[in-house]
Amino acid sequence: MPGPGPHERERPEGRRNEQGIRIDPEAEAAHEPRRAVLSALVEHEPGVLAKVSSLFSRRQFNIESLTVGTTVDETRARMTIVIEEPEPGVEQAKKQLNKLIPVVSVRELDADALQRELVIVKVNGEDPDKVHAITEMYDGTTLDAGPRTITVEITGNVQKIDDAIDAYKQFGIREIVRTGYAALARGERQTAEVEPEVKLTADSGVPADDD
Repeated sequence: MPGPGPHERERPEGRRNEQGIRIDPEAEAAHEPRRAVLSALVEHEPGVLAKVSSLFSRRQFNIESLTVGTTVDETRARMTIVIEEPEPGVEQAKKQLNKLIPVVSVRELDADALQRELVIVKVNGEDPDKVHAITEMYDGTTLDAGPRTITVEITGNVQKIDDAIDAYKQFGIREIVRTGYAALARGERQTAEVEPEVKLTADSGVPADDD
């Protein structure tokens, strides 16, 4: 049947993502992005990190950091994922993570959770006394000191790390590396549930489409 040409068809207004999917401006405007720390208990097996990072890449979640390490149970590992998303995005990230086959459980940590990051900074060494004073101020450790460079290590929360980096900028930062966050719930609260959730996907581990 004859119909309107491509340039004559009505097109919905609004912004689209890289896949061409229209972003609802009302939903986007109603929720300001927020920082969320997710703790995921996963099976300690090859390919888990690739599956999680692939999921976040496909869904275009804004990841600030992702770390993974062993737990007291050698068959499982813990991932700490920091994302910056509007509320619907945070909930969607938790939902999609729970659907991955290797993921045992996912929990968003409370604001008072114990959160730490490590940063290693290499700065110019022309003013060693001043560099040492900054390092002491932030309870850091000098890892290497030479005639031209000084390398220091600082551990703390994101505000402390950011402040320390700003302080070192006056000397000229040559190189910097940050580990990303590791986090645990305070007190006797569990960081992640021990019992696995019911999985809704096939054995391939690919998350099912949204409802």
